[in-house]
Amino acid sequence: MSEAGSGRQGERVGGGRYRLLGELGRGGMGVVWRAYDEALGREVAIKEVRAPAGFGDRDIDRLYARMEREGRAAARVSHRNVVTVYDVAMEGRPWIVMELVRGLSLADVLDAEGPLPSARAARIGAEVLAALRAAHAVGVLHRDVKPGNVLMANDGRVVLTDFGIAVVEGDAALTLTGELVGSPEFLAPERALGRSPGPESDLWSLGVLLYAAVEGFSPFRQDTPLSTLRAVVDESLPRPRRAGPLTSVLEGLLDKDPRRRLPAAEAERLLRLVAAGGTPAGGSVSSPNAFGPAATAETEPLGRLPEPGATPAYPPAPDADGPAEPPDDPPPWRQRAAVAALVAGVLLAALSLGGLAWALLNKGG
Repeated sequence: MSEAGSGRQGERVGGGRYRLLGELGRGGMGVVWRAYDEALGREVAIKEVRAPAGFGDRDIDRLYARMEREGRAAARVSHRNVVTVYDVAMEGRPWIVMELVRGLSLADVLDAEGPLPSARAARIGAEVLAALRAAHAVGVLHRDVKPGNVLMANDGRVVLTDFGIAVVEGDAALTLTGELVGSPEFLAPERALGRSPGPESDLWSLGVLLYAAVEGFSPFRQDTPLSTLRAVVDESLPRPRRAGPLTSVLEGLLDKDPRRRLPAAEAERLLRLVAAGGTPAGGSVSSPNAFGPAATAETEPLGRLPEPGATPAYPPAPDADGPAEPPDDPPPWRQRAAVAALVAGVLLAALSLGGLAWALLNKGG
């Protein structure tokens, strides 16, 4: 069955308190409205869920439950870089009432301006990371960090929004039939392999966002969701050409092993250093080996995705400028950390692999 009813301009929701003024945007699962709060005399944004045609009752119920959880997850995080949720109104389905952030998404900015200077990208990254650290501190994982979910407010703030697939510590998972949770090109390798996410998974997504912001393209994007996930798991990171002092930060955030990923506090410190015009210790370019094969002597592969048929040919990473050089000293955060011996990577169970492949190949019918 499909969902009955949808919002209309001029309609009042939330017991008549909120009057819908006009659409701000829409996607496959709903519409975001500009609305007026009659009780407090202010404009707000309201997210209305709209289940796609063909959804059964069970999936619609799960979608509504996830929408309510989005409101709870975002409301748990009180931070200037996280969108503020005011209310969740229930009228047949949930309507999330939140602050109206005037401005553009980072995706819109990148479309209009192209690649950003490293200092500007670092400032944006530091603000997003501050939002993520605040969320992680109260047990919330965002799981969908990407340029479209980062708002560049007219008042100068950088605001992380859309906690629609966030995980709140202690809550059960709410996954829809055949749904891939998250955007494949921003998904961390451990999540692509079906493993439980942690804060490090959000840090990987931030690294992909920063790479796209300075280089002008997403490093692992392929023609299909499945080939994109294979690239995330198996392919080496294309060597950055424009990142400059951000290069070592990208290396740290985009380590395929979450245990070796750059810690959040150190990442924020380095991002603020680059934003202020500085260069992380050790120079602006990290070891050439950072952009070599994903599997090394130190870190074996996390696993491989199933291959239905022949393995697709991936576009090669851009050629390095000249022959490989001996590795530099390890980055400062790894010198300071007490590194435990790493065990061999664990192969993912065949059932999990088959389930992921089925979900991807059957997504959208």
